[in-house]
Amino acid sequence: MRRLLLLPIFIIIFISISLLLMGVTSARQQPNINHPLTPLTEREIKTAVAVIKKEKKLTDMAVFPIITLQEPDKSEVLNFKPNSPFQRQAFAVIYERGQNKTYETSVDLKSKTLSSWEEIPNVQPAIVYSEYELADKIVKSDPRWQAAMRKRGIKDFNQVAISCWAPGILSDSEEKVGNRICRALSYYAGKNWNFYGRPIEGVVANVNLNTAKIDSFVDGEIIPFSQENLDYDVKSLGKLRPAPKALKIQQPNGKTFQIKGNEISWQGWKFRYLMHPRDGLVLYLVRYNDGKKERPILYRASLSEMVVPYGHPEPTWSFRNAFDVGEYNLGLLASTMELGKEIPENGILLDSVFADDKGKPYVMPKVIGIYERDNGILWKHYEYRTKRNHVRRNRELVITVTAAVDNYDYGISWIFHQDGTLEVQNDLTGIVLVQGTVDEKHNSDNLFGRLMAKNIFGVNHQHLFNFRLDMDVDGGANDVMEMNVKALPMDDKNPLGNAFIVEDTPLQKETTAVRDMDMKSSREWMVMSANQKNALGAATGYMLMPEANAVFLPAEGAKISDRATFATHHIWVTKYKPNELHAGGEYPNQTKPGKGLPEYISDDESLMGEDIVLWYTLGVTHVPRPEDWPVMPSHRVGFKLVPRGFFVRNPAINLPEAPR
Repeated sequence: MRRLLLLPIFIIIFISISLLLMGVTSARQQPNINHPLTPLTEREIKTAVAVIKKEKKLTDMAVFPIITLQEPDKSEVLNFKPNSPFQRQAFAVIYERGQNKTYETSVDLKSKTLSSWEEIPNVQPAIVYSEYELADKIVKSDPRWQAAMRKRGIKDFNQVAISCWAPGILSDSEEKVGNRICRALSYYAGKNWNFYGRPIEGVVANVNLNTAKIDSFVDGEIIPFSQENLDYDVKSLGKLRPAPKALKIQQPNGKTFQIKGNEISWQGWKFRYLMHPRDGLVLYLVRYNDGKKERPILYRASLSEMVVPYGHPEPTWSFRNAFDVGEYNLGLLASTMELGKEIPENGILLDSVFADDKGKPYVMPKVIGIYERDNGILWKHYEYRTKRNHVRRNRELVITVTAAVDNYDYGISWIFHQDGTLEVQNDLTGIVLVQGTVDEKHNSDNLFGRLMAKNIFGVNHQHLFNFRLDMDVDGGANDVMEMNVKALPMDDKNPLGNAFIVEDTPLQKETTAVRDMDMKSSREWMVMSANQKNALGAATGYMLMPEANAVFLPAEGAKISDRATFATHHIWVTKYKPNELHAGGEYPNQTKPGKGLPEYISDDESLMGEDIVLWYTLGVTHVPRPEDWPVMPSHRVGFKLVPRGFFVRNPAINLPEAPR
């Protein structure tokens, strides 16, 4: 302040005027809203909440599990021209905890009025942050829980961490009453930060979040927890291995990609992105410029839902079937990243604007990473007669987010290739959810998992992800074809028995387009234009190429199979409807059976020449191992969308050699 007073008065006036002209305030600079898919700004979130509170009398217990952009009609977005007017609305979910009621609303941000207000009966939105704090307070003040801790030699309750889970599988009485429930698990932290290695096994508090009381309490057999320090930071590990030599990734001439608002362009690709509080990273309007024109491939692409079923029949474990997207709002669990760590040092990190459960906007810093990377050879041929070596390096553009869902961490990356391929890569890491054991020798051959460390047992489980891909391959009129490779029998036409063919089968109706992978036939699926042909006379298309996958293991008829029906098949195809966004339904928390994809295909609409949505489920079956402890090395799964007839030659053939 003293330095400012010493400045000449005209400089002070100049700075003041400049700040006013620039609109600089204590809040961050508002982005330019020049496209219908521009994310909501902090100012718009404040406006939406103010309108809702003005028009509707909310109680002090009301929370906002979701506030996000109300996506405009698809036709409006596709027909949008620069500088033309467009609608601007916010969508919000409001939960009145005291009344146990859920509402959906849309706010017109231009007229500052409510466009819609609707109560959604018998549903529970995702758990919000304040409810984790509430559950912690309820549990630790309960005499039954306190007695259970004392029986286990724990006197300082502040050294116990409470993990609040969505209830998963409900009992008949819980389902009938319909209260909002969470199941509270307890961990002994002691003086260490990694408490996940010390589960207080057999203790579960079933918390009624409406009444702020514990409905029922389970206090089972006393099982000793590990006394080891399972922290894995430098201080706790002591002596470390020698560090590898520095590896620098540099782009001295600048980055190849361009960012304009929330639109990114790179090497023929162009797309928009948005961070959704539930879905996380969403891509829109994915297009490729073939040198003549921009051609559409995808309208909207995102992770739709995931389920993590645990395979242990013990009652304090069998309810654990987490829907990490819809029960916890995966996007709000996105974690801040650092250059040189989650993404290489040549990348950039972008912020996102969200709203907390009271409707207050905030900026989550550095949650989206964008970078270019080298990935070996793109194409090559060595001509031995002329000694010419034709080769191009493979450059990729990666846009990525990470999210911490309690103990587990997930990375989700969309990878754009120079040959027109779009790849999805999921990384699973973090801390395995473990069970405390009585006797490690007894549990070493337990069929429901594997011993990972002393008093620590890893339970068998799965992670199944469903991606929603709103395909627009060369326009909105598409067909879907299943391709199966078939070996031909030996006969007069195949005397050596070496011939095999590809059989194409159109998927004509929604109910017949529920399909599974088949390694024996190298099964793949192609979405192709119903009216566009390439120069060779074939339909232009993009093919879904599966990679490693898993089969959903809970038994047919199990309650989790009825709740997570989307995970029981790898491929679903539906005719586009704007309100069908999530494979497990809009409200998977305490949901009824058969929601989501089973409902979407119940009208069995035609898929021929239609605007179609492709849903793909991929998964991992995890039988834990000691090497997964105390933190799990990344396990990677994914799939690719590969052009098939979309181009009539290798689209990267015209790539110049990289400068030296």
